[in-house]
Amino acid sequence: MNASEYRVPVTAEDRLRAGLAIHMVAARTGVQPEQMTARGRADTGVSRARWLAMYLAHISFGWPLERVAHVFGLNRSTASTACRWVEEARDAQPVDQLLTQLEACLHSVVEAPRQELPR
Repeated sequence: MNASEYRVPVTAEDRLRAGLAIHMVAARTGVQPEQMTARGRADTGVSRARWLAMYLAHISFGWPLERVAHVFGLNRSTASTACRWVEEARDAQPVDQLLTQLEACLHSVVEAPRQELPR
Protein backbone atom coordinates (compact mmCIF):
# COMPACT_ATOMS: atom_id res chain seq x y z
CA MET A 1 0.00 0.00 0.00
CA ASN A 2 1.47 3.35 -0.96
CA ALA A 3 0.96 6.62 0.95
CA SER A 4 -1.80 7.84 -1.37
CA GLU A 5 -3.94 4.78 -0.50
CA TYR A 6 -3.74 5.30 3.27
CA ARG A 7 -7.05 6.35 4.87
CA VAL A 8 -7.66 6.81 8.56
CA PRO A 9 -10.77 4.86 9.51
CA VAL A 10 -13.77 7.05 10.22
CA THR A 11 -16.38 5.36 12.36
CA ALA A 12 -20.14 5.66 12.10
CA GLU A 13 -20.06 7.37 15.51
CA ASP A 14 -17.57 9.94 14.15
CA ARG A 15 -19.86 10.67 11.21
CA LEU A 16 -22.87 10.95 13.52
CA ARG A 17 -21.12 13.45 15.77
CA ALA A 18 -19.80 15.51 12.86
CA GLY A 19 -23.30 15.51 11.38
CA LEU A 20 -24.69 16.75 14.67
CA ALA A 21 -22.19 19.65 14.67
CA ILE A 22 -23.01 20.44 11.04
CA HIS A 23 -26.77 20.43 11.64
CA MET A 24 -26.49 22.58 14.75
CA VAL A 25 -24.43 25.15 12.86
CA ALA A 26 -26.95 24.98 10.03
CA ALA A 27 -29.83 25.63 12.41
CA ARG A 28 -28.15 28.74 13.78
CA THR A 29 -26.63 30.16 10.58
CA GLY A 30 -29.15 29.19 7.91
CA VAL A 31 -26.44 27.51 5.81
CA GLN A 32 -27.79 24.17 4.61
CA PRO A 33 -25.95 21.02 5.76
CA GLU A 34 -25.71 19.86 2.13
CA GLN A 35 -23.79 23.03 1.30
CA MET A 36 -21.32 22.40 4.13
CA THR A 37 -20.67 18.81 3.06
CA ALA A 38 -20.52 19.40 -0.71
CA ARG A 39 -17.24 18.76 -2.47
CA GLY A 40 -15.38 21.56 -4.15
CA ARG A 41 -15.00 25.21 -3.40
CA ALA A 42 -17.71 26.91 -1.40
CA ASP A 43 -18.55 30.57 -1.03
CA THR A 44 -17.33 32.43 2.04
CA GLY A 45 -20.48 32.00 4.13
CA VAL A 46 -20.63 28.26 3.53
CA SER A 47 -16.91 27.85 4.22
CA ARG A 48 -17.16 29.73 7.50
CA ALA A 49 -20.16 27.67 8.60
CA ARG A 50 -18.22 24.47 7.82
CA TRP A 51 -15.27 25.88 9.77
CA LEU A 52 -17.53 26.45 12.77
CA ALA A 53 -18.68 22.82 12.61
CA MET A 54 -15.09 21.60 12.34
CA TYR A 55 -14.04 23.74 15.30
CA LEU A 56 -16.97 22.44 17.36
CA ALA A 57 -15.95 18.86 16.61
CA HIS A 58 -12.35 19.64 17.59
CA ILE A 59 -13.26 21.38 20.86
CA SER A 60 -16.43 19.62 21.95
CA PHE A 61 -15.35 16.08 21.17
CA GLY A 62 -11.65 16.56 21.90
CA TRP A 63 -10.72 15.34 18.45
CA PRO A 64 -7.21 16.00 17.18
CA LEU A 65 -7.05 18.01 13.97
CA GLU A 66 -6.14 14.95 11.92
CA ARG A 67 -9.36 13.22 13.00
CA VAL A 68 -11.42 16.35 12.29
CA ALA A 69 -9.89 16.53 8.83
CA HIS A 70 -10.62 12.89 8.01
CA VAL A 71 -14.22 13.02 9.26
CA PHE A 72 -14.89 16.16 7.22
CA GLY A 73 -13.09 14.74 4.17
CA LEU A 74 -10.33 17.36 4.19
CA ASN A 75 -6.62 17.46 4.90
CA ARG A 76 -5.11 18.34 8.27
CA SER A 77 -3.80 21.69 7.04
CA THR A 78 -7.30 22.78 6.06
CA ALA A 79 -8.71 21.70 9.43
CA SER A 80 -5.93 23.56 11.20
CA THR A 81 -6.56 26.75 9.21
CA ALA A 82 -10.30 26.51 9.88
CA CYS A 83 -9.87 26.06 13.62
CA ARG A 84 -7.33 28.89 13.78
CA TRP A 85 -9.77 31.21 11.95
CA VAL A 86 -12.60 30.31 14.34
CA GLU A 87 -10.38 30.77 17.38
CA GLU A 88 -9.52 34.27 16.17
CA ALA A 89 -13.17 34.97 15.32
CA ARG A 90 -14.09 34.16 18.94
CA ASP A 91 -12.68 37.57 19.86
CA ALA A 92 -15.98 38.96 18.58
CA GLN A 93 -18.62 38.56 21.29
CA PRO A 94 -21.45 37.35 19.00
CA VAL A 95 -19.27 34.54 17.60
CA ASP A 96 -18.05 33.60 21.07
CA GLN A 97 -21.63 33.49 22.39
CA LEU A 98 -22.78 31.38 19.45
CA LEU A 99 -19.97 28.87 19.94
CA THR A 100 -20.48 28.74 23.71
CA GLN A 101 -24.17 27.93 23.16
CA LEU A 102 -23.45 25.32 20.48
CA GLU A 103 -20.74 23.66 22.59
CA ALA A 104 -23.11 23.40 25.57
CA CYS A 105 -25.84 21.95 23.37
CA LEU A 106 -23.48 19.41 21.79
CA HIS A 107 -22.23 18.32 25.21
CA SER A 108 -25.76 17.89 26.55
CA VAL A 109 -26.77 15.71 23.61
CA VAL A 110 -23.60 13.61 23.36
CA GLU A 111 -23.10 13.09 27.10
CA ALA A 112 -26.71 12.09 27.80
CA PRO A 113 -27.28 8.38 28.34
CA ARG A 114 -28.40 6.46 25.30
CA GLN A 115 -32.10 5.82 25.23
CA GLU A 116 -33.47 2.46 24.24
CA LEU A 117 -36.59 2.78 22.14
CA PRO A 118 -39.54 0.49 22.83
CA ARG A 119 -40.12 -2.20 20.25
